Amino acid sequence: MSALELSSEPAAPALEVRVARVGDDARRDAYVRAHARGTFFHLAGWRRVIERIHGHESLELLAQRGERVVGVLPMMLCRTLGGRQLVSMPHATYGGPLGDDASIERALVDEARRLARELAVGYLELRCLADPGLELVPNTLYCTFLRELPSDPAQVLARMPKKARAEARKAREKHGLELSRGAWYVDDLWRMFLQNKHQLGSPGLPAAHFKALLEEFERDVHVHLVRQGGTPLSAVMSFAYGDTLIAYYAGTRPGADRAVSASNFMYLSLQEWAVERGFRHFDFCRSRVDSGAFEFKRHQGFEPTPLNYRYDLVRKKHVPSFTPSNPRTAVLRSLWSKMPLWLAARVSDRLASYLP
Repeated sequence: MSALELSSEPAAPALEVRVARVGDDARRDAYVRAHARGTFFHLAGWRRVIERIHGHESLELLAQRGERVVGVLPMMLCRTLGGRQLVSMPHATYGGPLGDDASIERALVDEARRLARELAVGYLELRCLADPGLELVPNTLYCTFLRELPSDPAQVLARMPKKARAEARKAREKHGLELSRGAWYVDDLWRMFLQNKHQLGSPGLPAAHFKALLEEFERDVHVHLVRQGGTPLSAVMSFAYGDTLIAYYAGTRPGADRAVSASNFMYLSLQEWAVERGFRHFDFCRSRVDSGAFEFKRHQGFEPTPLNYRYDLVRKKHVPSFTPSNPRTAVLRSLWSKMPLWLAARVSDRLASYLP
């Protein structure tokens, strides 16, 4: 081919980065699902639930070349106890930019940083699983727990650590625990989730949050209940994304783990259920490195993977530290746990949106 012929070829369309519109949802979701690092929390449905229940404003960014989507950065402007922040994504384990290449992801983040300054937020937070390769402030507080599932449901129990395996087997064989699936268990889940948060001295989430997820994602959301006879003992809400089952929200009746190992049984049975339905991976999601949940997941045989959360500090000088890990929150947690449960539920409905 001659130099003249080469020069006559049309140039590639310029990269355009803009704030996404509702009409982009189908195209951007197709892009997310096809991307190797796309997650359930990158989907437009997650944003719609957060908008509807918590009132945060979408400022999602879309990268295009011509009419072709080449990158997505889901992001919301959130009201928090520390002021307004840009978060990718609120109430989610994962977020951050997705692009055809690193240069597109940098362009998305550059535009997000520009918006952060224009809006004078405290910080921009990117909840990335993989290292985004960006010179931003890291936060090493969280790990996630990912594992490949076996091909045979019977292998789930066999590969559990010895102590957890014995507890789960006893729960099934001696205590007669059973696992059932049904969207109608969502009220049991919410109630036990709230009780657990209350015991820990933390706000819960409104019941409407859980119900909105069921309505938005329908067949991709599963609620399971563990019971002994007619008594509910624990419950979990999971999300199906590709070949992965994501165990996300859970609650356990106070005393049920100590008495009959309800949680050990629940996660054993949930993984068996996932294998039976063709899932290949199990995502136990994030926990703080100093928390009881972190140790419980390790006790189940899962290894932690550090999360690569990154911050662009705009008006704030430090990454957010309003967590149970901070000793300065001890008094607040103690007061919250002593609050009547009915009052904690009512206050949680209002407060949860400020803790994204």
